[in-house]
Amino acid sequence: MAQSPSFPADSPWLDELLNRLPSARVAVFGDLFLDAYWLLDTAPSEKSLETGLDAYRVRSQRYSPGGGGNVAVNVAALGVRHVELIGLAGDDLFGGELVRQFASRGLSVDGVLRGPPGWQTLVYAKPYLGATELNRLDFGLGNGVPDDIRRRLLGRLDAAASECPVVVINQQAPGGWAPELVEEVRALVGRHPDTIFMVDSRDHGDRFRDTALKVNLREAAVMLGEDAGALAPEDAVRMAGLLEARQRRPVLVTRGENGLALAVKGEVFEVPGIELSGPADPVGAGDTALAALAAALAVGAPPLEAATLANLAAAITTRKVRTTGVATPAELLAVGPAPDYVHSPRLAADSGLARFLPGTGIEAVTGRRPAARFRHAIFDHDGTISLLRQGWELVMEPMMIRAIKGARHDSVAERMHGTIVSTVRDFIGRTTGIQTLAQMKGLSDMVRQFGLVPAGEVLDEHGYKAIFNGELLATIRGRLERLERGEVSPLDCQVGNARQMLERMREAGVALYLVSGTDEADVVAEARVLGYAHLFSGGIFGAVGDLRVEAKRDVLARIVRASGARAEEIVMFGDGPVEMREARRRGAYAVGVASDEVRRRGIDPRKRSRLIRAGADLIIPDYCEADAILAALGLL
Repeated sequence: MAQSPSFPADSPWLDELLNRLPSARVAVFGDLFLDAYWLLDTAPSEKSLETGLDAYRVRSQRYSPGGGGNVAVNVAALGVRHVELIGLAGDDLFGGELVRQFASRGLSVDGVLRGPPGWQTLVYAKPYLGATELNRLDFGLGNGVPDDIRRRLLGRLDAAASECPVVVINQQAPGGWAPELVEEVRALVGRHPDTIFMVDSRDHGDRFRDTALKVNLREAAVMLGEDAGALAPEDAVRMAGLLEARQRRPVLVTRGENGLALAVKGEVFEVPGIELSGPADPVGAGDTALAALAAALAVGAPPLEAATLANLAAAITTRKVRTTGVATPAELLAVGPAPDYVHSPRLAADSGLARFLPGTGIEAVTGRRPAARFRHAIFDHDGTISLLRQGWELVMEPMMIRAIKGARHDSVAERMHGTIVSTVRDFIGRTTGIQTLAQMKGLSDMVRQFGLVPAGEVLDEHGYKAIFNGELLATIRGRLERLERGEVSPLDCQVGNARQMLERMREAGVALYLVSGTDEADVVAEARVLGYAHLFSGGIFGAVGDLRVEAKRDVLARIVRASGARAEEIVMFGDGPVEMREARRRGAYAVGVASDEVRRRGIDPRKRSRLIRAGADLIIPDYCEADAILAALGLL
């Protein structure tokens, strides 16, 4: 049985591990790449007189180490003071930039040898037209390493392996190393039995026995002779165990957004993926995971802590777009020690796997049952009880797209338009439930990342919130006017049977709280109009215009602090991922309300998927099965 992280939100494990990392000693040997990012202006500068083709102006350029170089800079970024970097750079323009990049990040370049004349630095050059990556240009592939330089590199590796408890071997250049280099490295590994060699090899992983391995899911399948085209994320656990038994050394299997598995001494540790907002770019995430694992093992961290750190660091770098980024201790502390894990991704994607309580439409996701009688119930507002703001996503999506495109709204290429739309939809889906101001902060960041709007014209979160609220309030105002005229009743603007559910929970002696990412004054006013404000004896809480104040998180903490309630005495209802994550992080019980806001009854499959991934214990479509819901909660 694989072990998974269960660190509470106040666990000191991350602080303590980060404080130990500066004393680590890690060596990195292998392919040193330079990643070049060339950001093109979206408007051609002119047509070439010779070819008639559009010429694009390079608006900006950025460079960062890749391959083994990226592993080394990630180790250093974690605070590790002793990093031995061993590899080869060309005596060319790119080689000079690569060495400068290492030195600027505090790495010693004594072990970076310069190639002979004509030996090209390994470079992946990536032109971007807006947010769209064009065909990559590769430099230096197919380079051979002269015998004298190879011997010098191996000599430095031999010395580093005597000083460092962990050595990373990185082979990433397509085509692989010459056979003699592979055999010499293998022989060197055998001369240092007390050193952990961690191999990340695109072409030769199967030839490095008695070493630790970092592989992705596909590579693991190939090494085990399995069908790489028929894999599920869950297979990583089994394959990590099989490879570890063969290697007799730790094996890390990465699986992209679904996290990773680490096998050590017969035990397997499974770490789920982490949900972070914003556009994603997976380039370099595997290097980051390997760097964090190497640093943690170098200071003797327990395997589960080492794997959790690796997963956390990789998740952070995937949110750094168009760069091979690093994860710093400050960033790790901001997300950890108990991040927003992705729960049950397979179940979330396939409703056919759902298990229902007998005779009901209530889906039991985790099988976890209430551990105590609930004394407190926290309800999200919009989509969980109120439908006054139904369709807010349909207002936010086009508003965000217009903001990102700016004045070029009608001239953006179709491919880029598709990227913008998918990015916006993904962002809205993952941030449903956080305060609007935080979503608008994310929008401001996306506008800058796409680069279609001049920097001086990009608004801050308050500016974009004013635009969104203006458009949304026009819709809400019409619904309120219909309520005033009696054309609809308050019950028509609520999720099915919500009012009765609130009343029955209050009669059962449960204190009710209402929370929202909407401005607090608006939440109070709308709850009064819909006739249930008085039921929330615990209070009504909303956004107060400060990104540091998150109502859904703060109310949970307030209940525990003020009433002395245990987390297991609290249940949280919500239709967004934020409520589920906050409940799970604190140890409360999470009920996902996957409401179809148009019909007022029945399930929205998109909500169901998001709520399960965020950690819901139960999924209900509405409150029409009140008796069954109350019974499941132990309140009947």
